[in-house]
Amino acid sequence: MHPLSDSAARATDLDEGWTLALTAPGAFPEPPVHAEWLPAIVPGTVASSLAAIGRWSLDRPEPLHGKDAWYRCRLPGEGPCRLVFEGLATIADVFLDGALVASSQSMFVPLEIAVMRRADSELAICFRSLAFELDRRKGKRARWRPTMIDDPRLRLVRTTFLGHMPGWCPPVDVVGPFRSITLIEDGAPPLRDLSSSVALTGGVGSVTVSFADPGGDEPIMLRVGSHEAPLCRQDGRVSGTLTIQNPALWWPRGYGAQPLFSISIAIGGRTVTLGRTGFRSIAVDRGAEGRGFALVVNGVPIFCRGAVWTPADIISLAGRRKAVEPLLGLAAEAGFTMLRVGGTMVYEDRAFHELCDELGILVWQDFMFANCDYPADDGFAADIAAEAEAVLGRLSLSPSLAVLCGGSEVAQQAAMMGLPPESWSSRIFESVLPATASRLRPDIPFVPSSPFGGELPFVADTGVTHYYGVGAYRRPLEDARRANVRFASECLAFANVPDAATLAEALPVASVHHPRWKAAVPRDLGAAWDFEDVREHYTEVLYGVDPMRLRTEDPARHLGLARATSADVAAATFAEWRRPGSPTAGGLVWFFRDLVPGAGWGVIDALDRPKAIFHALKRAFAPLALTITDEGVNGLHLHVANDGPEPVEAALSLACLRDGRLPVAQGSRDLMIPARSAVSVTATALLGAFFDTTYAYRFGPAGHDVSLAELRSADGALLAEATHWLPGRRAERQSLGLRAVLERDAEGWFLRLSAERMAAHVLIEDPHYRSSDNGFDLAPGRERIVRLIPFHDGRAPEGEVRSINGREVARYGA
Repeated sequence: MHPLSDSAARATDLDEGWTLALTAPGAFPEPPVHAEWLPAIVPGTVASSLAAIGRWSLDRPEPLHGKDAWYRCRLPGEGPCRLVFEGLATIADVFLDGALVASSQSMFVPLEIAVMRRADSELAICFRSLAFELDRRKGKRARWRPTMIDDPRLRLVRTTFLGHMPGWCPPVDVVGPFRSITLIEDGAPPLRDLSSSVALTGGVGSVTVSFADPGGDEPIMLRVGSHEAPLCRQDGRVSGTLTIQNPALWWPRGYGAQPLFSISIAIGGRTVTLGRTGFRSIAVDRGAEGRGFALVVNGVPIFCRGAVWTPADIISLAGRRKAVEPLLGLAAEAGFTMLRVGGTMVYEDRAFHELCDELGILVWQDFMFANCDYPADDGFAADIAAEAEAVLGRLSLSPSLAVLCGGSEVAQQAAMMGLPPESWSSRIFESVLPATASRLRPDIPFVPSSPFGGELPFVADTGVTHYYGVGAYRRPLEDARRANVRFASECLAFANVPDAATLAEALPVASVHHPRWKAAVPRDLGAAWDFEDVREHYTEVLYGVDPMRLRTEDPARHLGLARATSADVAAATFAEWRRPGSPTAGGLVWFFRDLVPGAGWGVIDALDRPKAIFHALKRAFAPLALTITDEGVNGLHLHVANDGPEPVEAALSLACLRDGRLPVAQGSRDLMIPARSAVSVTATALLGAFFDTTYAYRFGPAGHDVSLAELRSADGALLAEATHWLPGRRAERQSLGLRAVLERDAEGWFLRLSAERMAAHVLIEDPHYRSSDNGFDLAPGRERIVRLIPFHDGRAPEGEVRSINGREVARYGA
């Protein structure tokens, strides 16, 4: 299966005129006549269709796996055609005019069938009861039972684990045609058995294609951008390679541009468009000791930062461009260089990958395996090889595809249960998947499982890890350095509180242990704590308050500190990992978007609005970023990272402020930060003399509260800034002279913010707008412009600005 656009074919999306009916499992071997037929949404799921007519709710999700689900529609036209089903969840029979014409056993493998239509033919699909199917299936006894999956028998069926992970995923049964169904009428023989590949070697880009000879004697040309080359016919196949000397290179976001070349095949007057590609090389640098995991793109080490992707809609599993583009736009806005599609989710639609190609966001792609001991018999292995071929065939041209991984926490699950190393894997991960990956995408590194490496698969100092030392394990912030993390393919899971507008709209309950509030807080099954408890631990560590008492006596301040906690911990961790000298080559936050409204793991809430942690990551992930680390008796160290393709000349300054406004030590120097590199400067080098910037020597009372670092261009423009607060000072409340002035220009509404003292974690709350930046520190005497971006059109801004160390609230608007 290949995403082809063929000028000799007419493609029609079958996304209208569908109805569905639910019946008892096995009650009807063919489409029922007498049933309650309801309007259906395609692509979509049974749950999304029922929700649209008020028959299903995420608040009380009705189980659906215990029934057969029938879909039907009338096909347009008549005569021969091909039907392409991109995703059927999960055990499906396809009928045409009442006759069974095909069956599908996997929601991850597309199905294509050739049929003969008569006028007004009826297409029907029966999604058989998964519960019934699991009851009748037998498999070899598993070596371990997963702790996170509610029904371990799901390992026997190729379906998603979404909906089956209590503690963090609502019980949404995924049933139905969740990806596109297309009717194709060919005016010429379709290209069969098509393969394509892209390579970059020694400055030469190449595109290779091969397919079954469609017949005829017309010349066949391969076109890549403005270049073209003839293809050769031999032994029933057409194949060839086109090379380009020194093509413009494709780079991850922030490191350079993302030029894309269209690829097509011309057969006489017919054009078959294969898609677009970019030229780039990718490799893994494991370091001198062989323990690291650093991606090297076009010869340049890349610091991979981003999150683990979550579906745009947990109910419908919407994957088209309209659904994912706004979310990927937010990832790009925040400076993400990587997203991981984890093994507990679903393969994303091609629109997701096309957008990642355009935006320069690398994709770590898990195969859809997680936590379980999967079968290894020949039949299952063959099915998995077919699944991998379908996935990689669809992504054969994608330059953003960067890592292929066997799945999530398979080896870890076995190791944590005390099983010996020979039990941590199987032929699926040792031979089937890596062999298919090597054959179809030899340019991409393969990882057997996430995490993986070292004496135990989850150790932090070797290979890839799921790092929760800072986080679930409540280690001190210094553990981010002590753990010697090489690459965190998951990290920093906290119960991240949404903004006030989302809570008012989607979760209008008290945040003090209300059942609905706690139901949305993720937890690990069997643990005596949830991830709100984890966040509260760090609130107490960072700000010296009793969170339990605070949420009772001052719930508004409790929520403010809760938002600041996630943001401050994330910022501190990535400042540590991104500094020069750190062994860490990447960190992906768990995870991108909440599945339900509430204090979930997402950095984006369930209404697609950024949380405070999103803005902290946006500053930490900036291509030109300034961060500060506390090196104890060695003082503060300032680090400037420049991912861009050009050197940056700027002035770096540091001011240590008493009472948040009076500079008691300051200094600056000019810097040249080379392209795609980073530099570090000590506070002493900037100040020119000893000053206890970290308050490590404690020669009497501290002489300052906060240090402000700024990076400015030659014309004085602020390029980046960072602050360092002495312990306990960040949340000390005082009068700041905080002001907010609402103004409007041709681009829209914006705020002019100012303060007389350093304001910590300035939070803008507006029921109708989100801000371009939030949760930032506002320097005294520095005016800051913040754009307001509407949730909905037609409402004027009206909100409040507050700070965690301020007594006053600045109001604006009506």
